[in-house]
Amino acid sequence: MLDSARTSQIAPRGSRTERRSQLDALSRAFTGLDTEYPLAEGATTPRIYLDSAASTLRCRAADDIVRRALRHYANTHSTLHTGARTMTHLYEQAHEIVGRFVDAPDDYTTVFVGSGVTGGLNRMARVLAERRPERDLVITTLMEHHANDLPHRKHVGEVVHVPLESDPDGEAGRVDTGALRAAIEEHADRLNYVAITAASNVTGIVNPVHEVARHAHEAGALCVVDAAQSAAHVPISVQGRDEAEALDVVCMSGHKIYAPGSPGVIVAREALFDGLEPQVVGGGIVERVETGQYQITDALPEREEAGTPNLPGALRLAATLQLLGRIGMDLVAADERELTQYALERFASVEGLSIYGSHRLEVADRIGVVAFNLADLPHGLVAAALNDYFGVAVRNECFCAQPFVRELLGRTGGAEGAANGAECGPETQPGMVRASLGLYNTEPDIDAAVEALSDLAARPDWYRAQYRPRRNGSGDWVHRSFEHPPEEVFSMEDEVDAWLRAAD
Repeated sequence: MLDSARTSQIAPRGSRTERRSQLDALSRAFTGLDTEYPLAEGATTPRIYLDSAASTLRCRAADDIVRRALRHYANTHSTLHTGARTMTHLYEQAHEIVGRFVDAPDDYTTVFVGSGVTGGLNRMARVLAERRPERDLVITTLMEHHANDLPHRKHVGEVVHVPLESDPDGEAGRVDTGALRAAIEEHADRLNYVAITAASNVTGIVNPVHEVARHAHEAGALCVVDAAQSAAHVPISVQGRDEAEALDVVCMSGHKIYAPGSPGVIVAREALFDGLEPQVVGGGIVERVETGQYQITDALPEREEAGTPNLPGALRLAATLQLLGRIGMDLVAADERELTQYALERFASVEGLSIYGSHRLEVADRIGVVAFNLADLPHGLVAAALNDYFGVAVRNECFCAQPFVRELLGRTGGAEGAANGAECGPETQPGMVRASLGLYNTEPDIDAAVEALSDLAARPDWYRAQYRPRRNGSGDWVHRSFEHPPEEVFSMEDEVDAWLRAAD
């Protein structure tokens, strides 16, 4: 868990037994769990979804709640007819729920923004660059997703990447706090903020974000946290044991918290926006507009949310977070830790499989993300074969974290490093395979993936003969004869035509 002394202000309700029953019911209430696909050898099977680090499945329970709310749908920014008044109230309530989910006090604001954490971090990089222009440097870590690296380069200036700890087994762990303190001291006069992920999307390793905040604040800098990976898996609070450990900015992605279709979220100190022109202007954020001038409202979050909001998405995210909070993120985290331990042990049992990053939970805490490679097969072939022959959905390549993945691959050395991308080329693009867990995953899901990987490890030559490299530099491989084109899976045109025929 994150090193916070407090948990979400959305307090769990009921006994642990009652909450346990509710969590079991929620884990089955997701769209897509029963989706079936054909396999290369002719059978059809329900898919096993192990790609939640990219995007989770959507919570059907929250969808049901939002569907009822949307009976009252109208645009916000008015309170004079019942629908508009109701949706304005629900939109305000959605902000409050998100703030409570991360334990935000009254001097923080919640802003819905753009395309997940990418939109939030770009927005905050611009805001903080404008607020503190004399501080043109950001410190981040080697393990960051591109979304918590590139916006700081583009909008602030120089970015310094600090290394990671190595655990007793020589595996990459969390941020090296000693190296971080040294970098902060070296660049204190220019340092605007430290930007750090709460949990890696490659290894799942959890960082001590409140300790990082304390070090940043000692140098007069701020702490910006990318909670895209962690928010659905462990409790997070913007408040630490004292004010020095409080997080200044937290960004989250709705599509990674069981609410695909919802916006990204910024939770930040209100003072960071004071006196600054909003980065995006338009309807809904002004007090008065003349042909020669306009006056922006002082109210937050309104002044940072120009235009018509994504009401269905915001309500979906709020309903999901309220469900998670009422059941209790402590219970969610405990369940996932147990399943993660099981997954690490089972994956490690596959001959020739190498897991990246520290994979002993007693050494380094982590969420349910397992990145690995098989010694004799390229990552793209492994991911394709898991899908085509076993119905197991995983991700491959670099997970939008290329510097970190390349660093981890370099640590492996030897034949494995060469096979999995020491040199870049049409067939050897660096990469890994990643299995990642959600509320809906079970031990049988892990067992099925491990059995599939064991078969790949036992018959690498046979599987290699079934595939060819895509040769586009992606590192992907495709089956030589089996195809299941997306237009056969679902066609928007066909579905519309079918509806019209039924209407006739």
